[in-house]
Amino acid sequence: MRPALIAVCCIVLAVAVVVGVRQAREGSGAPATALVPLTRAQVSRPIAGAAPQLAALRRQVNVLRPGGVRAFEAQLRALRGHPVVVNMWASWCGPCRRELPVFQREAVERGARVAFLGINVEDAREDALKLAARYPMPYPSFVDPRYNITAGVFHARGLPVTAFYDARGRLAVVRQGEIASRAKLSTAIERYALR
Repeated sequence: MRPALIAVCCIVLAVAVVVGVRQAREGSGAPATALVPLTRAQVSRPIAGAAPQLAALRRQVNVLRPGGVRAFEAQLRALRGHPVVVNMWASWCGPCRRELPVFQREAVERGARVAFLGINVEDAREDALKLAARYPMPYPSFVDPRYNITAGVFHARGLPVTAFYDARGRLAVVRQGEIASRAKLSTAIERYALR
C-alpha cells in the first residue's frame, strides 16, 4: 500500500510542477517564438510619405543622443502633432533585448504615423552600441546614465518600460514590463497613442 501511495504522490507532484511551469510561462508574457531581429538595412529604409519630423527620426538609426531630460523634452515638443512611443532599454536587461525585435517591426511599419524614441538607461556606451548593432533601432535613443529621464519624467523603476504619448503631446500611460509580442504593442499603440 505504501509504495502505491508514494507513486501517486510523485505523479501528482510531477503534474503540479508541469502545470506550474506552463502557467508561469504564459503569465510572463514571454513570446512563444522569438522574432528574428531586423537588419540595419531593413530599419534604415526611408519612410514614404512621412512628415519631416518622423523622417528625421528614421535617419537616426542607433544614434545615442546626450542632453538628458532637457534634450528629451525638447524632442517631445518637436514631435507634437504626432503620437510618440518611448521605449526604455539597456543592454544588461534580458526582457529589453527580447522585446527589441517587436519595437523594430512596429517602428518600421508605423513610422509614417507614429514617432518612436528610445532611452538607454544606466548602460556603458560600448555595451549599448553592441546591442544596437545586434538589434538596430530605427530611431534615436537618449542616454540616461543616472535614471534622470526614466525616474524623473516617468517615475519608473526597473526595465523595460514603455511610455505612450498622444498626438497632443500628453502622456497617456507608462507601462512597466516586457511587451512580448507585436499584437500587444500594436494594441497599446492603438489604445493610448492613436486615441
